[in-house]
Order: sequence, then C-alpha cells, then structure tokens
Amino acid sequence: MFHMLSCFDLKPEFSLEEFEKSLDSYTAHMHELDLVESRGPIGLRHSDTIMDTDNERTQNYFMLMHFQDRAQSDKAVDYIKTHQEPGASIHKQVYSKVQNLIFICWQDT
Repeated sequence: MFHMLSCFDLKPEFSLEEFEKSLDSYTAHMHELDLVESRGPIGLRHSDTIMDTDNERTQNYFMLMHFQDRAQSDKAVDYIKTHQEPGASIHKQVYSKVQNLIFICWQDT
C-alpha cells in the first residue's frame, strides 16, 4: 500500500463537520473512479504531550489516505490536475476549507 498523510488546519469559517462531509463526498468520488482505496479518520493533534516531538509542523488536524500503490496515487494526482467535472468541484469543496496543508507520502515495505 501507498499512503498519504495530510496535515492541515481548518479555515476559521468552517467546522470540522462541514469539512468531513466534503471529504466524504470527495473520497467516495475518487473511490468510484478507482483512484483511492480508503481514508482514515480525521485526527486532532495533542501537541501538549511529551510524545509529540514534531516542532516543524503546527497543524492541528491529520488524515491518512490509502492507495493500492504509487501508480494509483499518481493517477489520482493526474485526475485532479485535469480539473474535470465533477471532480474539480468536489475537490474544491475539500481544499477550500483548509489552510497550511502539507502532504507526506510513503510506501509499505
């Protein structure tokens, strides 16, 4: 499996529930196109514990997306870049609700 960790903050005008509803629609659309396998739950960071040693990132929310392999992930990126409808609008509904977004990807060994 190939995985993508998304680290982000919500824009102040959006709730977590609004974001998750948009994310559910986006994930379902991408899954129908065989461009993602699944996603994990949205996690809320607890940086006030000694176990959190990441001083480079300050984002409050995290989420994992899972792909069959790197090829499926690359196809998903290619699809997003085409700005095809309805995918472009569905992606925008997710992307427009977040800020400070970074991605970290890895392949299972």
